[in-house]
Amino acid sequence: MSQQSAPIPSSATAPLPRWFLYGTAFVSGMTVLGIEFATARLIGIVLGTSDVVWSVVITLILLNLSAGYYAGGRWADRSPYPATLFRVLAWAGLSAGLVPVVTRPLVLTMASVFAPASVDMVVLVAAGLSVMILFAVPVTLLGCASPFLVRLAVADTATLGRVAGRVYAFSTLGSLIGAFGTVLVFIPAIGTAWTFGLLAGALLAVALLGMARIQPRRALRTSWMPAVLACALLLGVRGPIKPAPPGTTLLYEAETAYNYVQVVEVNDGVIVSRQPPGTRFLLLNEGQGVHSVYHPDHLQTTATWDMFLAAPYFNPAPYDPAKLDKVAIIGLAAGTIAQQYTAVYGPIQIDGIEIDQGIIDAGRRFFAMTMPNLNAIVDDGRYALSRLDGDYDLVAIDAYRVPYIPWHLTTVEFFEEVRQKLAPDGVVMINVGRTDADRRLVEAIAATLLRVFPSVHAIDVPGSFNTMLVATQSATEARNLADNLTALPPGMPALLRDTLALAAQSIVPVEPSDIVFTDDRAPVETLINSMIAQFVLGQGALE
Repeated sequence: MSQQSAPIPSSATAPLPRWFLYGTAFVSGMTVLGIEFATARLIGIVLGTSDVVWSVVITLILLNLSAGYYAGGRWADRSPYPATLFRVLAWAGLSAGLVPVVTRPLVLTMASVFAPASVDMVVLVAAGLSVMILFAVPVTLLGCASPFLVRLAVADTATLGRVAGRVYAFSTLGSLIGAFGTVLVFIPAIGTAWTFGLLAGALLAVALLGMARIQPRRALRTSWMPAVLACALLLGVRGPIKPAPPGTTLLYEAETAYNYVQVVEVNDGVIVSRQPPGTRFLLLNEGQGVHSVYHPDHLQTTATWDMFLAAPYFNPAPYDPAKLDKVAIIGLAAGTIAQQYTAVYGPIQIDGIEIDQGIIDAGRRFFAMTMPNLNAIVDDGRYALSRLDGDYDLVAIDAYRVPYIPWHLTTVEFFEEVRQKLAPDGVVMINVGRTDADRRLVEAIAATLLRVFPSVHAIDVPGSFNTMLVATQSATEARNLADNLTALPPGMPALLRDTLALAAQSIVPVEPSDIVFTDDRAPVETLINSMIAQFVLGQGALE
């Protein structure tokens, strides 16, 4: 005689209202997309948020969902009971909430070994794979939800298509909330770790409510999960998200809609990147690049920010400094360029565009970015510039930071828009990254600029891996810079004189490539990824 399994209690097989199943689909979809964006932010503080990182995250999410769909379909046929579904969702919620707690030590390990000059690739890869495996657990379990929900919601095969469509519709609506809510509301308000906790809590709440409707005792026995999750988050995510770099002290950190922001200060008696003690740096995401510098007594940085002061002096000599009265900055950050222009020229009009409100807040609080002549605009650089009146003596573009280069700010069409906003002798200056052996990005940007402007000049910033490209409205010569230094009126600040002298000594020939970026085709990411690959292989170094 064949052995038969014990019958499932009737309460476990009792049908649930369809509205509850559709609500479960909504929360499941919200959690999946929320986890995707939160995971990118979680690892972004070390690996950044480049297209490569996003591609890896999205690929792994889709692979794990595919595995979940396949396994969930088979599971739902073998055990087509609501109790099974809610147990799966409960474990998905708990594992999702524990991801930031378990991965935080791994992320900090990655941060400690991922330095520009010394990368322990074995540790980095091992830690990265560990993070990916951990977030794969909840995503795979969440992938099981949709097949289960379809199986439970269908009472008549004649309505199978209609019911399946509704399940996926509600799941997709939840995904919209997960995507926009996570990025624009949850992470800026409560941080990445607690965003994981919020999403996990919503999923656990649905799972426990579902169990309570069909198996109250099992729901009671599973009630330990929210308590464990809360305790783990409270104990596991205390302290700074990421330590300050050696030689600095962490003053501030925040998670905004776009970035993980750190403000650090150079310690007493320590010189970091040629900056004296008391200097403050603005760091974003993985922290490999400094986006703004401030010291109350030392405006000169001898770095890329100073070089923007030299841009107007590529015009024929003598260029009168008194003519300069209107500047636009795309990539305002915490206001280093605006500080220097205000110090040299007084309260001229400066329109600074920065996409991240959190960075502007940090600039006002820690970088003295409170100049009354600065109009800080929170918006995308290209869109905001198109809405400004124009007639600028300088458009400074400091929005390129390898590997985060917005391609739409590199094209012929964009530079045509910039030229329309310039005064007759206005200029545009762009900070472009490179390696010590790879100038392809500089050459491509130069070629693109030459499609719009008659003259383009290049300055290699000493001690860095940055080249400043300057484009002028009329045909100009590189020697104009030295001529204007000689013709500079007496009494101009030393900051300007020193910068012009250093810039004149650092001019290099412009060698445009055959690559020209357009709105239709701008393979910026491909070029940058190749540069990064060379860096990883030890053929260059990025800054």
